[in-house]
Amino acid sequence: MTRSTLWLCAFALGTLLATTPLMAAPDVRPIASVDLDRYAGRWFEIAKYPNRFQKDCVADTTAEYALRPDGRVTVTNRCRQADGSMKEAVGIARWREQPPRDATLKVRFAPAWLSFVPQVWGDYWILALPADYRYVVVGEPSRKYLWILSRTPQMTTGDYEEALAAATANGYDTAKLVKTPQGAR
Repeated sequence: MTRSTLWLCAFALGTLLATTPLMAAPDVRPIASVDLDRYAGRWFEIAKYPNRFQKDCVADTTAEYALRPDGRVTVTNRCRQADGSMKEAVGIARWREQPPRDATLKVRFAPAWLSFVPQVWGDYWILALPADYRYVVVGEPSRKYLWILSRTPQMTTGDYEEALAAATANGYDTAKLVKTPQGAR
C-alpha cells in the first residue's frame, strides 16, 4: 500500500468517525393525543432550556392557551423582565398534521401576513402529560428547546422528577434546564 493510499484511508476513517454519533439519542416521541379543551388555560413555566426569544424573561413566565372557533389555539406568553415590567407575546398554534395523529402542533409568533412562510412556525411537541393535566413537558425534534410547565406556580418534587425522567427518555440533557422563579413580585 502506498503512503498516499494510507493517508486517504486514514482521512476517510477519521471523517466517518467524526460524523457518526457514538450513541444515537432516542427519537423524540410525543404522546399519542391531547384534549385541547382540557389543555386550554394558564400554565406556569417551571423550567426551560435557555433560548434567545426568552432572554429578557427573569421570572413569572406563563403561557395561556385559548381555543379559537377555527380550531386553532391563541397562545399568550407573558414574563417579568429585569426592570419589573411584563413582556407579552401572542401567537397562534395549529395541529402539525390534519387530522392530528399525535400531540404535535406548530406555533408562530410572527405576524399573520407571514404565516405562509414555513420557517415562522416552530414545533411544539407534548412529550409528557399526566391524565389530570397537572404538568406538561414540551419539546421538539431537534432537542434545542424544552419546557416544563405546571398548572400551579410551584411543582411537587415528585412531579418534577417525573417530568425530568420523560425529558431524559426523549434524549434531552436535563442538566441544561434553568428553573423559572414564580411569584417574585
